[in-house]
Amino acid sequence: LALAWACWKTYLGRPETDRYRSRALELLGETLYENDRHAEALPVFEAHLALSRRREEWTHKEEEILDAQDSVADCLCDLGRHDEALVLRRVIYAKSVATR
Repeated sequence: LALAWACWKTYLGRPETDRYRSRALELLGETLYENDRHAEALPVFEAHLALSRRREEWTHKEEEILDAQDSVADCLCDLGRHDEALVLRRVIYAKSVATR
């Protein structure tokens, strides 16, 4: 967990367009989630999702958005917010079917 925080702090000062910054944010969320700190991971995943949506020049933008949405849905489910998770899972499914 300490390494994930250190990674995030290292890349925090970089521009939003920097891929390493985005990956550090995602890594922090994943680490919090894997350490059963779901309430802390949720806003990190939501921030990563928002960043992914703002980025226009990424080559795999839609895939990254779906992955970020999936992480948010996982957190919501683990926090007992099943209705919200289900809505998001349906969005993910519809987009993934449409892009095949």
